Amino acid sequence: MNFGLVSTAMVTPFDHKGNIDFTKTTQLINYLIDNGTDSLVVAGTTGESPTLTKEEKVALFRHVVKVVDGRIPVVAGTGSNNTHSSIELTKKAEEAGVDAIMLVAPYYNKPNQEGLFQHFKVIAESTSLPVMLYNIPGRSSVNIAPETIIRLSEIDNVVAVKEASGDLDAMTEIISKTSEDFALYSGDDGLTLPILSIGGNGIVSVASHIIGNEMQEMIKEFVEGNVSAAAKSHQKLLPVMKGLFTSPSPTPVKTALQLKGLDVGSVRLPLIPLTEAERTKLSQLINSL
Repeated sequence: MNFGLVSTAMVTPFDHKGNIDFTKTTQLINYLIDNGTDSLVVAGTTGESPTLTKEEKVALFRHVVKVVDGRIPVVAGTGSNNTHSSIELTKKAEEAGVDAIMLVAPYYNKPNQEGLFQHFKVIAESTSLPVMLYNIPGRSSVNIAPETIIRLSEIDNVVAVKEASGDLDAMTEIISKTSEDFALYSGDDGLTLPILSIGGNGIVSVASHIIGNEMQEMIKEFVEGNVSAAAKSHQKLLPVMKGLFTSPSPTPVKTALQLKGLDVGSVRLPLIPLTEAERTKLSQLINSL
């Protein structure tokens, strides 16, 4: 399974009533494909998955698969802290025609490492789809230890991990102790270049909504051995990457898309829109590119 170099964790467009806007979703998909996105993650945290119903997620999976029409891989966010529900949604995603699934670490229940292993194992065994694990202890309150990820990588269809722990030592251990065909992706835009330097495969990105082509160029510079140019690109892009997380995500990136002329609507509660001051600051940052 090749997720490419830049996979975008896609926002979910809403209309003025807060319903999924499928017309805007179509526009967003085509925009992202034209601007540096190699694959799409649908109904992840950036897609406001905690506020989407199961029915909305399935409808979104079907729509994205139809619009993408095989141009790039579609990855469905089907993980939760309910193993049985995750299996049910995974089966629905498979029926919808997605290319892979992403499974976030089960939040709030705080399972131990064996519980994490069994959770992911049971879901992976319920599907023929490739599985990308998602480690994000800052949001889930539980860390998938390197040894657990290494153990899970031995399951045939567990093919990748999105690592958002920020722990480069742990990521190095994962890369060194898994097979060559197991991929590690950064879950933090600002760590894209450092993770590539230790053997990572790319980025599952939020910032690629705004700077997808620029991120592709930075990665290309690194891959071609022009490390100095890649470092300069990183330095230039980092303020934008950080600026998109100055308020709870995905509020800033949805606002940034609007500022670029691509209206994807607002966010659902409990998230709220940016203040006028926050919006002005973000606008200045985007215009500085």
